[in-house]
Amino acid sequence: MKLDDILIDGSISVLDAMRRLDETGLRVLFVAENGVLQASLTDGDVRRYILASGKLEAPVSGMANYHPKALPMEQRSRARQILKEESIGALPLLDRAGRIQDVMFADGLDIETPERTDVPVVMMAGGLGTRLYPYTKILPKPLIPVGELPIAEHIIHRFTDVGCSHFYLVVNYKKNMIKSYFNDLEKDYEVEYVDEDKPLGTGGGLSLLRGHIDSTFFLTNCDILVDADFGDIYKFHKEGGNAITMVCAVKHFTIPYGVVELGADGAIENIREKPEMNFLTNTGVYVVEPQVIDMIEPDTPTPFTDLIDRVREDGGRVGVYPVSEQSWMDMGQLEELDNMRRRLEQQ
Repeated sequence: MKLDDILIDGSISVLDAMRRLDETGLRVLFVAENGVLQASLTDGDVRRYILASGKLEAPVSGMANYHPKALPMEQRSRARQILKEESIGALPLLDRAGRIQDVMFADGLDIETPERTDVPVVMMAGGLGTRLYPYTKILPKPLIPVGELPIAEHIIHRFTDVGCSHFYLVVNYKKNMIKSYFNDLEKDYEVEYVDEDKPLGTGGGLSLLRGHIDSTFFLTNCDILVDADFGDIYKFHKEGGNAITMVCAVKHFTIPYGVVELGADGAIENIREKPEMNFLTNTGVYVVEPQVIDMIEPDTPTPFTDLIDRVREDGGRVGVYPVSEQSWMDMGQLEELDNMRRRLEQQ
C-alpha cells in the first residue's frame, strides 16, 4: 500500500471517499494538501455523517476531523503508546513542515484487523428462489455455486473470518440436499438445521428459533454477500442499545433522463437534467436481540419489515449501519448472480 493511496483532497465528495476506503481496504484516509496533514477521515466518520442525513455529493471537508492525532517523525518510538492510549487505528508521522512521511497502524500492518466476535448466525435458507429459475429447479438457492463455492459457504466464511462458529440454517425447499452438503463438508464451525414446514417469511421463520437462541445474533439472507467488519457492526449494535440493527448499503443512482416537475396548474415548474439520487437500501443482514423472537407469532407468515414495525411500536430501537454500495453483492436475480461471480473472480 502506497502512502498516496490514503491521501485525499478535501474537495472530493463523500461518495468518492467511500470508494477510496473500499479500494484501499483500510478504514482511514487523510486530507492532505501538498502532503501537509489537514484532517483525518474514518469509515466511522462517514457512517455518522450518513446517519445525520448528510449529502453524499458534498465535499469531505465538511465532515472530516480537522484535529487529528499525529507525531513528529523523530518521535516515532512513541507511536505505539499513543495508538493505545488514544484508542485509534492509525497515526501519521510528520516532517518539520507537517507533511505526512509515514503512517503507523495499531496492528503493525498496513491494514487493520477486523474485531473478533463469536455470536450465533441465523441464515434464512428455505426459499424457493423462483427468480433464479431454472437453476433452482435443480439446486436450492443456498447451494448455487458462485465460483468454486456455493453462495451459503461464501456467506458463512464472511462470519467465520471474524470468529463466528455456530450457524443455524432455516431450511425448507430441497432441505435434504442442503443438510447432506454441510453434513459431508469438512468444516471448523457447527451447523444446526431448523425445519420450516411451510413458507413463513424471514420474520416467521425466525420464530422457529424460539428456545434455541438466548444471545444477540446475526441474521442473513442466503443470496447476498456483504464485505464489512462484522465485529464493528456488532459493537455498533450494542453501543446503540438497538433491538435490531439493519445493515444498509448506500446507493447512488443517476436518472439518465431529464425529469420534468409540474406545478399545480399543469404547467412546467422545473426541469432537472439527469438528477442524482442517494438512498439507503436494506442488504438483508441484521443484528438482532433474542427477545425480538418472542414478539413473533408462531406459525404465522411474517415479513421481517413487519417485525421491525412491531419492535418500533413497542418502543424498541432499530438502528442502521451504513456500508458502501461496493460492499454489497446480491444474487437474487440471474443478472445479479452473474455480476457477483464476476466480482468474486476479481478479488
